[in-house]
Amino acid sequence: MPKNVFALALLLSLLAACATPPEQRYPEFEAVRYDQLPGWEADSQLDTLAAFKKSCERILKREPETPFGRNIKMVWAGTYGDWQPACRAMTHSFFVDNDQARQLFESYFTPYRVTAGRQKKGLFTGYYQPLLHGSLTRHGQYQTPLRAIPDDLVMVDLSEFRDDLKGRRIAGRVQGNRLKPYESREEIVAGRLPQDKDQPIVWVDDPVDAFFLQIQGSGKVQLDTGEVLYVGYAGQNGHPYFAIGRALIEQGDLTRETVSMQAIRDWLVANPDQAAEMMNRNPSYVFFRELDVEGAIGGEGLALTPGRSLAVDHTLYPYGLPVWLDVEYPDDAAADNIRQLMVAQDTGGAIRGPIRGDFFWGAGAQAEALAGQMKSEGQIWVLLPKTISLNSE
Repeated sequence: MPKNVFALALLLSLLAACATPPEQRYPEFEAVRYDQLPGWEADSQLDTLAAFKKSCERILKREPETPFGRNIKMVWAGTYGDWQPACRAMTHSFFVDNDQARQLFESYFTPYRVTAGRQKKGLFTGYYQPLLHGSLTRHGQYQTPLRAIPDDLVMVDLSEFRDDLKGRRIAGRVQGNRLKPYESREEIVAGRLPQDKDQPIVWVDDPVDAFFLQIQGSGKVQLDTGEVLYVGYAGQNGHPYFAIGRALIEQGDLTRETVSMQAIRDWLVANPDQAAEMMNRNPSYVFFRELDVEGAIGGEGLALTPGRSLAVDHTLYPYGLPVWLDVEYPDDAAADNIRQLMVAQDTGGAIRGPIRGDFFWGAGAQAEALAGQMKSEGQIWVLLPKTISLNSE
């Protein structure tokens, strides 16, 4: 990496600070009792215990005095030393039933209701692990590449330079002594990357499937040899994410009531002459890496647990945080809300705000259907170690 990258990033961060930053809401916390969590006694916390143990493997490796949050706005999350006693107890809990798992969480954690000013509820969407079909060589129907991250792509988290730039990121290519914007989706798809930087991992048979894989972040590719290749997020070109469902609503093809992942997919398939142009309305482009483990890998670097891993705004919440959900079930036929304990183990470009989440449904047709139609209203509580005491702030 060029020596002047960090100086360039600092310069850009200072320039960005000259502009008025967007209004940022932060979570506020109010301690509650467990009997105030709707459905707490009916949940299977044993399933969440398995997911939480994965985060504990990372938590137990950190120095106890290290802040658990990634910036000063997360001082409420304490230090790794606050979290490690619970992790040690739960990591060594091999033979417990659901009641014992629930008691473990109750013994080590205090629940806090999350609000943001007057806002108590927010939007919860879903995602899944898609299955694509591909080949390691380009031939026949396999014409759409999933690309490896180019070695000249520089990604900069501006919050590392200035706390008031929290949540703001840039990416680009160093040219001389300047950091220039990287190619957009349209330019990358058109083959305008430098030839030595365009490195396909695998070729798939459907550009629409490749587009949605970039939104989901990870998936598996059934190769024409019979093998399965697992791929995951490696980086992004630095351009802002744009939800093409918004464009389809604006031009009258969908409505706010009918827009869903499946409805968007159906439109793209039904309008092949317009599909590429519509997908290019989203300038963001995701690069992938081959995974050496099965399953989807989240932002925490761990395999996600279907139904128990939650993607959150990582500028506001640390990974490994237990989160209690009470959100509408995406299937209208279901009368009950989703009321269960999750673990914050992933993030996403569209997941922004203190009461916002993306529910990981897993793999398969049912997971795809539920994720695609999930636009649920709900509320959250977080569980914090009892060594941390917060007032509503």
